[in-house]
Amino acid sequence: MEEEIIDYASYIPHNVLELIFSYLNLNEIRNCMYVCKNWNRFLNDENNEVWRLQCFRRLPENALRSDLLIAVPTYKAKLRAFFHAWNPRDCSRNVYIRANAFTLHRNPVAQSTDGSRAKIGFEHGRHAWEVVWEGPLGTVAGVGISTKDAILQCHGYVPLLGADDQSWGWNLVDNYLLHNGEAHGHYPLLNNPPKYQVGEKIRVILDCDENTLSFEKNYEFLGVAFRDLPETKLYPTVTAVYGNTEVSMVYLGPPLDG
Repeated sequence: MEEEIIDYASYIPHNVLELIFSYLNLNEIRNCMYVCKNWNRFLNDENNEVWRLQCFRRLPENALRSDLLIAVPTYKAKLRAFFHAWNPRDCSRNVYIRANAFTLHRNPVAQSTDGSRAKIGFEHGRHAWEVVWEGPLGTVAGVGISTKDAILQCHGYVPLLGADDQSWGWNLVDNYLLHNGEAHGHYPLLNNPPKYQVGEKIRVILDCDENTLSFEKNYEFLGVAFRDLPETKLYPTVTAVYGNTEVSMVYLGPPLDG
């Protein structure tokens, strides 16, 4: 009986599948991918009408209309990036997440360092995401990763990301790596590396298989920044000090080698 059901399912035309799947939620759609090869093949088309409808139902309109998601061209990739965006419940009280879901805004609070974590952390596989500073850096601007135990707010203007053993950060202002309250040398490993310019894209690459963290700037690989990362869940994180500065983050998925 089961074989007959699967056989019939595989012959349903794509236009009918499109109509049926449009009424399902994401968990139901995921389960449908395991029914038969035909359904799996159909749902692996990341730009079909099913993913377009899910994308428009969930993502803010201003995010879809902006250039923010240009690095994730398919509807399914945009949807995935939305679920990996900044977590409005896991950030400093001096930070709020804009309506587009991908951009944090640091309020103009004096003598405070403030951060934000993404909704989803990683402990397996390889992952990449882009970070863009859309306002002044100030004296400290940290980008990297942290565990859920790392604090996201403290008094003063300090390199908070990397201040304890629960976070690893690159301070874009002075090109230093920081972890466990200690500087781990200049980064990138170049003589007189250029300073980060507002608007440049930083691509963060977390390899949970090799336990490394690396960065790219404007699509140029800068080398491995941290090795021997712990086998625990690690979250995309940034910390900022400049009032009214904004930082956007878009999850890309597995990095493309080369």
